[in-house]
Amino acid sequence: MCDDLTERDNAAFFSRRDFTALGAGAAALAVTPGCIAQPAPDAGALPTKAREVTITTPDGTCDAYFVAPATGKHPGVILWPDIAGLRGAYRTMGTRLAAAGYAVLVVNQYYRGSKAPILETLTQWQTPEGQTKLKPLIATITPAGTVRDAGAFVGWLDKQSEVDTHRKIGTNGYCMGGPFTVRTAFAAPDRVGAAASFHGGGLVGDGPDSPVQLLGGTKAAFLFAIAQNDDARAPDDKARLRAAAAAAGRPAEIEVYPAQHGWCTIDAPIYDQVQAERAWARMLALYAKSL
Repeated sequence: MCDDLTERDNAAFFSRRDFTALGAGAAALAVTPGCIAQPAPDAGALPTKAREVTITTPDGTCDAYFVAPATGKHPGVILWPDIAGLRGAYRTMGTRLAAAGYAVLVVNQYYRGSKAPILETLTQWQTPEGQTKLKPLIATITPAGTVRDAGAFVGWLDKQSEVDTHRKIGTNGYCMGGPFTVRTAFAAPDRVGAAASFHGGGLVGDGPDSPVQLLGGTKAAFLFAIAQNDDARAPDDKARLRAAAAAAGRPAEIEVYPAQHGWCTIDAPIYDQVQAERAWARMLALYAKSL
């Protein structure tokens, strides 16, 4: 998760990185905190349409961003943002996924306390003001609450004309949203067919509501893309995930990427376009096979 330890670790990584080896474009991105990277247009990208939506959950009303191909019915996907929440970067990421052929719901996980956007960029989370805004909202999120939310989001997607209910639903999440993908698969096992976690925090624990303990209650295929600095701090987590997936009979691609925590989020100072594109391709492959 994007905690103070992670941020100090990433800052130290920047201080020793040889920017000349990155190329001018990546170096410019790294030294411009908060800018949004724009990958080259995808071949075959579909035109999309989007709208702001509200979803009734057992705990209140959640604001979200829904984007889908402009025509037709498509598999639904629930996208869980990182710790800084629903903002421009995740609207962009959701739109790119919609252009690949999915009806994407990008949710505000902090809806119990505030509408989105709470922060405009991930970099603002690293400031005292950003942490003052977010920490009380983080405290409102519980494992059980996320499961309730996920069930409501699946139900909402299944009522949309853009969603093909004959196909399974996918979910992808980043940073704190990584474990939420497992909870989503657990909340609606008969509907959620694939879950992808990118540099997810808190995936492995001993409690009964830890994501690693929930795999047996799902029917999804999984992708766990782990940051190298997260793996260095918790080297046993990948083995525990593999063992839990095997015991549950769930397909799971589990890999440590040569990138730092946060590398897939396009407005992150640590964004690594090469490794982010590789992770993106693996997610699309998972969805193509499982949804």
